[in-house]
Amino acid sequence: MKTTETTANPAPSSPIQAIQVFCGARVGADPAFAQAAKALGELLAKQGIRLVFGGGHVGLMGVLADAVLEHGGYAVGVIPDFLVARELGHPGIQEMIVVKSMHERKLEMAARSDATIALPGGFGTMDELFEVLTMIQLGQSTQPIGILNVNGFYDPLLAQLQHMRQEGLLKEIHRQLLVTAPEAPELIRQLNAFSPAPAEGKWDITF
Repeated sequence: MKTTETTANPAPSSPIQAIQVFCGARVGADPAFAQAAKALGELLAKQGIRLVFGGGHVGLMGVLADAVLEHGGYAVGVIPDFLVARELGHPGIQEMIVVKSMHERKLEMAARSDATIALPGGFGTMDELFEVLTMIQLGQSTQPIGILNVNGFYDPLLAQLQHMRQEGLLKEIHRQLLVTAPEAPELIRQLNAFSPAPAEGKWDITF
């Protein structure tokens, strides 16, 4: 693993000091997605919250990191070496960590953050989101996790979670692990106020 680092992060005004953000390597069809990424990046910078992200300069990842840097914030990128070889790494961030695999990337991002946010994204974003949710459900993590539900992007997913709940495959206490908000300030507020559910009882049959 290779790391480069420059200046220090400003002191956070939030109890949360670093947030890993999962989002698309494309900007998507709705201009609101990029606008939300910019707004989140600005908010993180102004609150002194360090951004931990996938390290790319493309898509919503790039928009988010650019906004953090533009407003004087600190960004940590974690990127597999095969993506660096494709010249996808963001050249302007303060710290870039190069790892060997996608799995190592997720571990490194989680270790460097104390909260999680998902913006709109594709397969990778869903994979990262549900891995963190599962770790919290199993008591292997206590960090708060939320989705920025821009223009209802995540409404179908939230409906699926409710369907899983109704079908007896997901406990309500575990459904409540995932907080949601349409705008960044409210989502950060919810993440700061989050209290994780107890891990015990996952395998009980009572729902």
